Amino acid sequence: MPVISVSDAVIVGLSSERDTTFVTITYREEGRGRGREQTVVLVAGSRTLILNSNGIPIPAALLRIGMTVSATFSSAMTRSNPPQATAFLIRITGRGTREETTRGTILNVDRRNRSFIMSRERDFSNRIQMNVNEDTRIFDCGGRQIRFSDLREGMEVRVRHANFMTASIPPQTTAFEIEVQCRR
Repeated sequence: MPVISVSDAVIVGLSSERDTTFVTITYREEGRGRGREQTVVLVAGSRTLILNSNGIPIPAALLRIGMTVSATFSSAMTRSNPPQATAFLIRITGRGTREETTRGTILNVDRRNRSFIMSRERDFSNRIQMNVNEDTRIFDCGGRQIRFSDLREGMEVRVRHANFMTASIPPQTTAFEIEVQCRR
C-alpha cells in the first residue's frame, strides 16, 4: 500500500475515542513553488508507532496541540473534509507551542463545530477562525470560568492562541484561552 511521509507538520487538533486517537495535522505539500498547505486527520490506533524526539515509543496521550511532527500514513484517505488516513508512524520533532494573543470582536459562533470567527481589533476585514477544544479555558470579564455556549456575537475577547494558522479563508488556529473583555 502506498504511503505518504511528511515532515514539519504541526498538530492542530487532538481527540480520542476508545483506543483510537485522532491527530489533526497541517503540513506543506511538496511540489511546485512553496507547496499548498494540507490538513489531514491521522487515525492512530494500537498499531501506530508514536515516538518522542529521542525515538522512544510513547503513548498518544503525550501528544499536544502545537507540537511539530513527522508522520507516515496511508495514501488511502476518506473523502471527508479534512480527510482521514491511517497513521503508521508519528514522531515528535519539536515541542514548543508558541503562542500569540489577539484582541477583537466575535462575529459568528459555530456551536456545532466549536469555533468562532472574530475580527481583530479595529480591523473588521481581518478575520480569524478560532477553534475551541476541550482544553481551551474560557473566562468571563470577572475571571470566572464559563462554557463555550456562553460566547455570543459582539463580545469583545482577548484570545491566547497558537502562532500558526491554516492557509484557509479565513485562517484558522487553535485557541488556548479566551477572556471576555468587560465593556467600558
